[in-house]
Amino acid sequence: MIRDAGLEDAAACAAIYAPYVTDTVITFETEPPTPQEMGARIKQALETHAWVVVEDAGQVTGYAYAGPMKPRAAYRWSCEVSVYLELGRRRTGAGRALYEALFERLIARGYRTAIAGMTLPNDASVGLHKALGFEPIGTYRNIGWKLGGWHDVAWSQRTLAVLPDPPEEPR
Repeated sequence: MIRDAGLEDAAACAAIYAPYVTDTVITFETEPPTPQEMGARIKQALETHAWVVVEDAGQVTGYAYAGPMKPRAAYRWSCEVSVYLELGRRRTGAGRALYEALFERLIARGYRTAIAGMTLPNDASVGLHKALGFEPIGTYRNIGWKLGGWHDVAWSQRTLAVLPDPPEEPR
């Protein structure tokens, strides 16, 4: 079951994210956010973009969210997206389902373009984004130092909606 996140999901989302922070280079954060910090992130995303969770047997097992791509005004119809699943739940279809639900919400709010960054190597994430219609737009080489090494980040882009111009403000 996929639904909009709420503040009550903050602890579960923080628990899902923590091992990505501490044990992988998939995210460049180095300190896992507390449930309170995650709650603030959820609240902000729901106000301006979207955050969705997937449940299995009543327990949150993954989430996807969007936020601003860049702070300057001309970028406001674009957003950056991310998806995280409990470790061991990859290739179950949950990531695709989360993103599809997220995209529906973003389109309804007036967003036109989604951007995603993936630390390399990450074949699962690259494959998921490609399957969902993201196209490569570039790679930042040796951009982040984590866990004893430099890492590249590949960026990809997907059109969410083609709407008439001039664009209406995102809602």
